[in-house]
Amino acid sequence: MSFTLNDKLVVAISSRALFDFEEENRVYEQGDPAAYEKLQRERLDVPAQPGVAFGLIRKLLALNTQREHRVEVVILSRSDPISGLRAFRSCREQELAIERGVFTRGSPPFRYLKPLAAHLFLSANRDDVQEALAAGFPAAHVYPRSTAQAELRPDEIRIAFDGDAVLFSDEAEQVYQARGLPEFMRHEVQKRDIPLAHGPLKPLLEALHRLQKLADDAATMRIRTALVTARAAPAHERAIRTLMAWEIEVDEAMFLGGLDKGTFLREFQPDFFFDDQLRHCESAREVTATGHVPIGITNHAS
Repeated sequence: MSFTLNDKLVVAISSRALFDFEEENRVYEQGDPAAYEKLQRERLDVPAQPGVAFGLIRKLLALNTQREHRVEVVILSRSDPISGLRAFRSCREQELAIERGVFTRGSPPFRYLKPLAAHLFLSANRDDVQEALAAGFPAAHVYPRSTAQAELRPDEIRIAFDGDAVLFSDEAEQVYQARGLPEFMRHEVQKRDIPLAHGPLKPLLEALHRLQKLADDAATMRIRTALVTARAAPAHERAIRTLMAWEIEVDEAMFLGGLDKGTFLREFQPDFFFDDQLRHCESAREVTATGHVPIGITNHAS
């Protein structure tokens, strides 16, 4: 029987989001791909150090057991295939059970997200993330110098999400940007019983919720999720009712009404946080590994 990804949480990740290839990337960004490839070849036997998303990926893979293979992680990278050898060797040295990878040697890699049916694409290349989102795939731009928290809770995966333009569409954010806070509140109260359309990262939350339901008392790794949003009462109700309509639960919800998200994330201690607004990402990156979701009216305006 052939291997299938149909029943698995699938995460595609660039080699630079998984490992610390920042020095090599600086050579690549100087516009000389040959020099970059030469440097990677010279370092084939030198395992790379963990990158920002490494801790999250290690924990997700820990959801797999000898009986159940529930998570598949695939390296999806602009690197050349020979440079890919170093990525796989680094996986082996770090004891990451990653067996699949696609290396495109500078070509946009997002088109391979479709056959992978990926629930998430994490990349340190903003252009690749924007192309993936524009094509309808869930993706986030990883901040290479975010703070990693994954070792704080070795037996629990904690992931926090912003709401509008991340889990939900940016419908409400468009009202806020165009007409201000009072009209935003009025709009959301009037439509509190109408679920918001899904945003780019709904597939990830949905897959995590499914894995939570599959966990038994013997599970060695638990999942905990949080909604961290600038919404406040009474606009909170539509967000919760939307999740109810989707039959998805989160473990914690923070309706902050414009308060700084970073201080609350410091207490929740997530392994990863996703937000569409740069100012929130800049605050969060001092606390935890952070992914910017560059989509919606806020990013179009910037």
